[in-house]
Amino acid sequence: MEKRLYVGSLSYSTTEDSLKDFFGQAGVVESATIVTDKFSGRSKGFGFVEMSTEEEAQKAIDTLNGKELDGRNIVVDEARPMKKSFGGGDRFRSRGFNR
Repeated sequence: MEKRLYVGSLSYSTTEDSLKDFFGQAGVVESATIVTDKFSGRSKGFGFVEMSTEEEAQKAIDTLNGKELDGRNIVVDEARPMKKSFGGGDRFRSRGFNR
């Protein structure tokens, strides 16, 4: 297991500091990051927390998954690598508009 955790269903009012404090219940938090929209700067409702050991990461999953933070029941799980998406490129060419 890795030490990096995915945290979902975050309230838009949750800050990186409050996330770090909340996960401190399970052990030492190396970092806490909330993913934001690059244009508006608003939270996308999920983030990542890195714990100092794998044991603390597992404890965080076991004890904090489903718990309430800032009025929302959060989801805590092991972070997984991003899936590579197929496609991309020129969106018009992918639909047959080859002009």
